[in-house]
Amino acid sequence: MIRIDAAWLHATGPRAVCAALEEAGRQALFVGGCVRDALLGRVPTDIDVATDARPAEVMALAEAAGLRAVPTGVEHGTVTVVHAGVPVEVTTFRRDVETFGRRAVVAFSDDVAEDARRRDFTMNALYARPDGTVVDPLGGLGDLRARHVRFVGDAGTRIAEDHLRILRFFRFHAWFGAPGSGIDPEGLAACAAGAGGIERLSRERVGAEMAKLLAAPDPAAALAAMQASGVLGRVLPGADPRAIGPLVDVEAGFGRPPGWLRRLAALGSGADGPASDWPARLRLSRADARTLAATVVAVEAPLAPAAAAFRFGPDVARDAALIRAAREGVAPPAELETELARGAAASLPVRADDLPFTGKAVGEALRRAETAWLASDLRLSRGDVLAAARSSDA
Repeated sequence: MIRIDAAWLHATGPRAVCAALEEAGRQALFVGGCVRDALLGRVPTDIDVATDARPAEVMALAEAAGLRAVPTGVEHGTVTVVHAGVPVEVTTFRRDVETFGRRAVVAFSDDVAEDARRRDFTMNALYARPDGTVVDPLGGLGDLRARHVRFVGDAGTRIAEDHLRILRFFRFHAWFGAPGSGIDPEGLAACAAGAGGIERLSRERVGAEMAKLLAAPDPAAALAAMQASGVLGRVLPGADPRAIGPLVDVEAGFGRPPGWLRRLAALGSGADGPASDWPARLRLSRADARTLAATVVAVEAPLAPAAAAFRFGPDVARDAALIRAAREGVAPPAELETELARGAAASLPVRADDLPFTGKAVGEALRRAETAWLASDLRLSRGDVLAAARSSDA
């Protein structure tokens, strides 16, 4: 018998929710990510409970226990029960009757095994009783121990139900797969066969999955498998994942945490502008789109770190330096942070009112001044910068 012992098991909110169900003779089983993460020694972000009680009964039992019940998805069996400001999603055991991507027609069930069979991966089809006893209807515990990401049942069927599961498959491999173990071949083949369905997914959903995947400690193997299966090219045309493994090593050596935008820029750097339409494909925020574009340009710009920090800002310049180091197989400059700070604190030693020009000529002269100053790594004297600004005076 396997038990988990996590702090959230003893928290008053989850305990109160489970007690309200069990005192009425109903099952209350923690399910999915919270169980998986507890078994891996991680702290979950959400607590979900599965039960054989129908949604109306869940609401009645919660309210009778003094808990607030919110009908967040009763047509699919989900009620959010809130205790002391902490939400717990309670969902009735169910089986799919018809599926339409994220939408599905479901029938409620009394059987936890039926509920487990509708889930995506075996490691997500794990349950735990309130005392921590693990319930494993489909043998997912063995896959979790082996860090093997495997679809529940037939992989092609699971993907046909929701093509976002293709991206989740690679994302879960990046986060939970055993290093060097290889990706599940049946799942990979099904993802390759169903890759065309990615085109029908909303860009927000694709963008959210890619951000999570790229934020994994080391997504290199998952991205390589995505490329080999043809999935990466459908999501990000022109993407080249070869720099990701070296970039992970550079980040670790330089003491930088994983940066999903930095890694996204690395996927699109070194080629002829493949990242130009990626913000739209991933529905990035305006701020993220600007950062991505600036980083891709900064990687190719022939600027020293201080000059890059002046031109693009220190964060973009740092990311560009790390990406270049990964591409070139070298360590970042030892003085990188010092140089970034120098560039961030610098200001062009020439202003518009220093120049004997009017109209558009002023802007052109300032651009000449900045170009010369950047090329000197911000070391030209004010006089030399002025001379550069005036060089085309006629």
